[in-house]
Amino acid sequence: MISSVKHTPFSASTDFLPKKRFLTPTLKFSPLPIIQNSIFNNKFSSEKPLHISSTQNLTFSPKEQQKELKTQCNAYEADRSRPLDINIEVLDEQARFEAAQRLKIGIYFATWWALNVVFNIYNKKVLNAFPYPWLTSTLSLACGSLMMLVSWATRIAEAPKTDLEFWKSLFPVAVAHTIGHVAATVSMSKVAVSFTHIIKSGEPAFSVLVSRFLFGETLPMPVYMSLLPIIGGCALAAVTELNFNMIGFMGAMISNLAFVFRNIFSKKGMKGKSVGGMNYYACLSMMSLLILTPFAIAVEGPQMWAAGWQKAIAQIGPNFVWWVAAQSIFYHLYNQVSYMSLDQISPLTFSIGNTMKRISVIVSSIIIFNTPVQPVNALGAAIAILGTFIYSQVYSHIFLVKYEKFKIVVHIFPGDQMVYNWQKIFPPFGFVLPTWLYGDKRPAEQPFNLL
Repeated sequence: MISSVKHTPFSASTDFLPKKRFLTPTLKFSPLPIIQNSIFNNKFSSEKPLHISSTQNLTFSPKEQQKELKTQCNAYEADRSRPLDINIEVLDEQARFEAAQRLKIGIYFATWWALNVVFNIYNKKVLNAFPYPWLTSTLSLACGSLMMLVSWATRIAEAPKTDLEFWKSLFPVAVAHTIGHVAATVSMSKVAVSFTHIIKSGEPAFSVLVSRFLFGETLPMPVYMSLLPIIGGCALAAVTELNFNMIGFMGAMISNLAFVFRNIFSKKGMKGKSVGGMNYYACLSMMSLLILTPFAIAVEGPQMWAAGWQKAIAQIGPNFVWWVAAQSIFYHLYNQVSYMSLDQISPLTFSIGNTMKRISVIVSSIIIFNTPVQPVNALGAAIAILGTFIYSQVYSHIFLVKYEKFKIVVHIFPGDQMVYNWQKIFPPFGFVLPTWLYGDKRPAEQPFNLL
């Protein structure tokens, strides 16, 4: 038998009490609910009855009524004369959730960086032996599209539910993605991988300038000042590049501009669409493939491809086929993981991860291809990458200051609430507020994408 005993004691002094008639305190007995949690059920034996007594001290003082009531519980077996010490440990679900999220994000980042490094290495090997970037870009998109079609057909991944409006909104995004992809491949066919990625680290500068001069969006002066290291570092790296090529340089610059427009079109046109993450990138690859294929045939053509393919096979051997397959597969995989990561983390954390990704690609490509680097050139690369990191920090800080006084009321248990300051919720390195913490009430304005 399990019961709860509530005893209401009174103080001996009655000077502070209102002059009213009080009822004699009584004992109240009520059955306690059966514990349904399997964690707790495993702690007790059902062979012997268990008694749990609970005593609550109540007071009539208004100040003390506001304090949290403390309950002392003792448990003992029916055939024992003294209580047994029973420690019930409640698992901290929130701590486990946060640890799992950190591990998940770490795995996403490590996989993303590794796949990107492998893609860039094989892509450069293919372009050195087969200098046809338009076909190489087409094969990358074709391989990714085929992989996703097979995944949907075999139900490894759930096929997205799309309509005509979705594809119409996706079209400008796909055009910008196609231009950026081809331009980056053309750049890597002409210059070193490290130089292409140094120039591509200047993408934030293009983003701010396009927003300012084409869309009239103004940002605080610290944001514009943070662009100076990016621009200066890229300029220093370009001037001191030993194997500088104007086509390679312009390809990286065009790629930056195209990807800025891709992000703008995606943010404005795809807002509210249900397709996201892996399936979103799959649809983007398929539409980009349809756009790119006729242009690739017109620019290079089957005759050039056939001659170049035979020459590459003669020089490299059968391994060249593996290189082409590897660069195509890893291109899709690293982009797929990056889009999946963006669904799990804040854009700020994603931008920091993207900066670290460029560092890993630059360093690994210099080591593998024995790229000669002058100290001044390395200094320019370091300044540009550091400037990208500073830009992301300054940009996020502007949003945090803007929303510093914004409050979120969080309902954790019925009748209870906790008020958090926006700046405390979102530290400088970004933090994704879990869905269970704020329920169905999202903030009216939010600087980050909340899950």
